[in-house]
Amino acid sequence: MENMVLHKADSRGMANHGWLKTAHTFSFAHYYDAERIHFGALRVLNDDTVAGGMGFGMHPHDNMEIITIPLEGELRHKDSMGNTSVIKKGDVQVMSAGTGIMHSEMNNLPDQMVKLLQIWVIPNRRNVTPRYDEITISEKFQLNQFQQIVSPNQNEDGAWIHQNAWFNLGTFEGGQLVDYKIHLPGNGTYFFIIEGKASVNGQYLERRDGAGFWNRDNFNIQFQETTQMLIMELPMNL
Repeated sequence: MENMVLHKADSRGMANHGWLKTAHTFSFAHYYDAERIHFGALRVLNDDTVAGGMGFGMHPHDNMEIITIPLEGELRHKDSMGNTSVIKKGDVQVMSAGTGIMHSEMNNLPDQMVKLLQIWVIPNRRNVTPRYDEITISEKFQLNQFQQIVSPNQNEDGAWIHQNAWFNLGTFEGGQLVDYKIHLPGNGTYFFIIEGKASVNGQYLERRDGAGFWNRDNFNIQFQETTQMLIMELPMNL
């Protein structure tokens, strides 16, 4: 049996803190929906806009894989492992919080917003040694092709995390038809439209819409206009 869940952009949990505008696909902070706790191992999908010079001061995490994808502007990172970095569009940052870390995330520019997706994945191993990694995909990025940005394996393209999950990111022109086949039987697949419009197995999705499928191995994707899409394939059973 095929199963599907649809999360329209305007159905997300919205919050405006002045310096931070955010939309939560899944329950987070003051937004709680019992029907939206997680999609398998996908626990958090936050769509954040941070005002110039502002950001999140030092705060703790543990036992979570945290993936940050900048969409616009520059994000300055600092953590208790001694890492400092500025990431921008074309970069992907991964942290394994494991036994515990502290980090801060600040807008590196005083007069420009930074926009980013922050994604939390429940790990398949608890209390691992914390680690930090980042990759730059802009040089390898090709129009009308998905680029793998996250996998479970250190020897594959992209960064790696402690979970049997594969993330792919791509920009496609209108009229393109693309197939996607899952890597691991039993995984679910969550499609998120960053910009544009597309249909996944006939399900129409617009900007910032998300749709998750399980008990489905193959997908046909049709792009209606220039579209940036993120595919997150993850285990459904935790």
